[in-house]
Amino acid sequence: MSFFTEYEKHAKERTALGIPPLPLNADQTEQVCKLLKNGDSRSDELVNLLETRVNPGVDDAAKVKAEFLNEILNHGLKVESISKEKAISMLKTMLGGYNVIVLIACLKSSDESVAKEASEALKDIIFVHDYFNDVAELSKTNKFALDVLNSWAKAEWFIKKPAIKEKIEAVVFKVPGETNTDDLSPASEAFSRSDIPLHALAMLGKRQENALADIQRLRKTGKSVAYVGDVVGTGSSRKSGINSIQWHMGEEIDGVPNKKTGGIIIGSTIAPIFFNTAEDSGALPIIANVDGLEMGDEIEIYPYKGEIVKNGKVISFSLTPNTISDEVRAGGRIPLIIGRSLAQKAREALNLGAEDIFTKPEQPASSANEGYTLAQKMVGRACGVGGVRAGMYVEPITLTVGSQDTTGPMTRDEIKELASLGFGADFVLQSFCHTAAYPKPSDAILHKTLPNFMSSRGGVALRPGDGVIHSWLNRMVLPDTVGTGGDSHTRFPIGISFPAGSGLVAFAAVLGAMPLNMPESILVRFKGQMQPGITLRDLVNAIPYYAIKMGLLTVEKKNKKNIFAGKVLEIEGLSDLKVEQAFELSDASAERSAAACAVALNKEPVIEYIKSNIVLIDAMVKDGYECSKTLLRRKEKMEKWLENPTLLKADKNAKYSQIIEIDMNEIKEPILACPNDPDDVATLSEILADSNRPKNIDEVFVGSCMTNIGHYRALGEVLKGEGQVPVRLWVVPPTKMDEAQLRDEGYYALFGAAGARTEVPGCSLCMGNQARVADNAVVFSTSTRNFDNRMGMGAKVYLGSAELAAVCAMLGRLPSVEEYLQIVPKKLAGKEEAVYKYLNFDKIKGYKLGSGLV
Repeated sequence: MSFFTEYEKHAKERTALGIPPLPLNADQTEQVCKLLKNGDSRSDELVNLLETRVNPGVDDAAKVKAEFLNEILNHGLKVESISKEKAISMLKTMLGGYNVIVLIACLKSSDESVAKEASEALKDIIFVHDYFNDVAELSKTNKFALDVLNSWAKAEWFIKKPAIKEKIEAVVFKVPGETNTDDLSPASEAFSRSDIPLHALAMLGKRQENALADIQRLRKTGKSVAYVGDVVGTGSSRKSGINSIQWHMGEEIDGVPNKKTGGIIIGSTIAPIFFNTAEDSGALPIIANVDGLEMGDEIEIYPYKGEIVKNGKVISFSLTPNTISDEVRAGGRIPLIIGRSLAQKAREALNLGAEDIFTKPEQPASSANEGYTLAQKMVGRACGVGGVRAGMYVEPITLTVGSQDTTGPMTRDEIKELASLGFGADFVLQSFCHTAAYPKPSDAILHKTLPNFMSSRGGVALRPGDGVIHSWLNRMVLPDTVGTGGDSHTRFPIGISFPAGSGLVAFAAVLGAMPLNMPESILVRFKGQMQPGITLRDLVNAIPYYAIKMGLLTVEKKNKKNIFAGKVLEIEGLSDLKVEQAFELSDASAERSAAACAVALNKEPVIEYIKSNIVLIDAMVKDGYECSKTLLRRKEKMEKWLENPTLLKADKNAKYSQIIEIDMNEIKEPILACPNDPDDVATLSEILADSNRPKNIDEVFVGSCMTNIGHYRALGEVLKGEGQVPVRLWVVPPTKMDEAQLRDEGYYALFGAAGARTEVPGCSLCMGNQARVADNAVVFSTSTRNFDNRMGMGAKVYLGSAELAAVCAMLGRLPSVEEYLQIVPKKLAGKEEAVYKYLNFDKIKGYKLGSGLV
């Protein structure tokens, strides 16, 4: 089949869906180049395909394109339809990477017109990385290279871009209530996330009827369409949600097929990670009261004045951060940071002073009488200082970066666009936990291709079936360090993580640092003693429970109050927890919409954890995990820490925006999150007394990153001797190490006797992108969140402990408080130490991956 026959068939199929064809892959690009060399009669079409339908950066197809154009420019190839001038213009829009190599060679061309054109093209390219040094060296003897260096120093690439307009005429696309990222980027369609136009077809499909048709209708007004909602972007850190909004409401990017930038998002509340991802992507996020805005309203937005005007009525807002106008102008926060850095390097090379081109981040005043919180000290250390104040803009070293498989393809594409062939971050980990159990064809391809992409750049790739990324990534973290990850539950129990969208994760992986406006901190201080039958999951749910009682959190979405949103949640009073237990607390900070979490622990459990993890790393290296060099480097740093194992501590005079004190002596019954909102928490007795709450339980899920091996032992002990349960019971340990140990200890036999359905370690039902519960089922789950339709269409999902899950599975309903307190303490009596014992790999001689520790 000829190239055109095959391509036109594909294009027709996509046109039927209302979306453009996929970008050309490397093989297709090779065919296009070959046809052009042979003077094909449809050369004009082929040139257009080569110019507009090849991904930029270091994509494989971009390499083919750049090499072909290099032949024309520097090696005498004659192609009638592509002049040398045209070839350079085609290289200019490829962002960086392979094209930069060709353009630098062109600076030395004997044909001055080629050298000059190449110089003009390079002035607009900022993703040059180490090739900057080549240009700087060449500038000593080459006037065209010097011209490029001077242009970078003046940031001419930025100045020539249009600034945000003084007045933006827009029309409102309103989504009332809360929009979570699952509405914008459904988990069931996760396999298509890297195919932005296809994935965008699913946006709001289960949330708002005729949403996409309404957007198209509003676009016909000729005004900018603004996405408006009461609460926007809660849930996972999905750049795919932003991608979808921009696909429908944004602007084309020259030279980047199937992706857009720009767009306006207005919310009374915008989730912090979502806000940051909008910044990274070149969108304009505005936090303003939207009560008076409705679908189809025509409005005027005055960004610099901070006003939205509708029919003469003014809604005021503050454009934040103060650098956001530069971010939008640059095409996003990421290109702005890279471009600023490039200008600084160029000015240093030319012995010029500091630039006054870009808006400088506002920094808060400092007080000598005010100490630092634990989080502020951790971030401070990553910036080379003793601490940072809330409100400071900083770029901390991100020592540990995580990427999971439903966001990994987007992170891969962002890395390609950043034109990077290597990672600057010390440790980057890729998992396959969301797609291992039931891989679609696209997942199977990803499982084969993504590991090498990551490991060839110095990252470490896990394998399908290894388990949940967080359970692995936590074991790779160094105490008191900063990291990030492309999953909202990247929340280190030691150190601190600021989860992000795929673009910022790629940035952190490539450059080893990330932009951060340091949030304020909220302190949650536990006191007293845990009461019989009460679990850590009950303490997790106690945090929003007490906040609601204090008037700091509301469940209602309209004018929602959430004291935690965008702040660092710092936890004290549980310092003797094992690290695995501490993660249950830090992990759940995602459901509070907190920016991050820091848990104050004593050094003994951390030392125990690090010693175990060193042995795990050795086992990974022996088992052939790559990149082994990265693994061994991390092991060496862990060993170095153990030589002097000290932990940062908050100052006594540290300042918090709020302190919430929780007396564990008062918590005498389980606390659950109710259907379908992780903020809607209530005690078991309150739920049973509420006629509007379902009491029967159809399905029970024990799994997700919120669990550890102790939960599964507890489940097994409660179910022991009870026969088959009357519900559909799902049991999915977080890692293959947990699974192996549980099998060796005989717990899988207990799960089998109860009639449980077990799966390979991974995320399973938690995300809802693979297996799902029955439609309209009432579910008790140990997972992270319970948004509408996430685990199953129409499902009503309670969130709580594995211990309560076991009782619900036994009874097929929520138990009374008395029943729960009779069953669980009795079943676990005398076994607590054995049940809640964690995986210490250093306790077994010659440990190998996949073996138990018995």
